[in-house]
Amino acid sequence: MSSLRTPQSFVRRLAGESFEAAFNHEVAEEQAAALGRMGRKAEAALVALRDHEGEGRAAVLKAAADAVWCFFVQREVMGLRDRAQIVADYRIPREVMVRLGVR
Repeated sequence: MSSLRTPQSFVRRLAGESFEAAFNHEVAEEQAAALGRMGRKAEAALVALRDHEGEGRAAVLKAAADAVWCFFVQREVMGLRDRAQIVADYRIPREVMVRLGVR
């Protein structure tokens, strides 16, 4: 039987702040890291879509739409609901947005 112990990152932070504040900080850090990972994945999928011509484009389009959808979901979980700037910044093509059900 193993025992549970407080993660070392919490222990270091507990010296100057409450456990709850340390926990909330850890959660915010993980959310930001996850958002960054999803953004990079979406960006890579969109680049692959832009560079892909011809046969097999449907699979590349599906991968791009899936990556963008995951990125949007991660943003919404964090309370970031405005997509217009992201669509512009990432140059998300209309064909991807249509696959996501956005008109």
